[in-house]
Amino acid sequence: MEAYQKLIPIGIIHSPYSKAEGTPIQSAYAEGAEDSIEILPEFWDGLSDLDGFECVWLIYFFDRTAYPRLKVIPFRDIIERGVFATRAPSRPNFIGF
Repeated sequence: MEAYQKLIPIGIIHSPYSKAEGTPIQSAYAEGAEDSIEILPEFWDGLSDLDGFECVWLIYFFDRTAYPRLKVIPFRDIIERGVFATRAPSRPNFIGF
């Protein structure tokens, strides 16, 4: 298995939140927030036939994470935990879901 794969961005997520501070931890707490996803024109054909699905999984890159950490203290917790047991963005590959 190849250790590294090149990720090719297909779009950009636009959000009113630009910093971790003040960003809701769940979408239920973001009522009224206006977010959008911009798909780059060269990938528009790949969106055909999605209208029949209830949801689409979005995999994204945490582009504002400063550095990866293997141990973090999650929000509303006091115990340090392994990053893979949390939803923290400080992952070695910066990939979110």
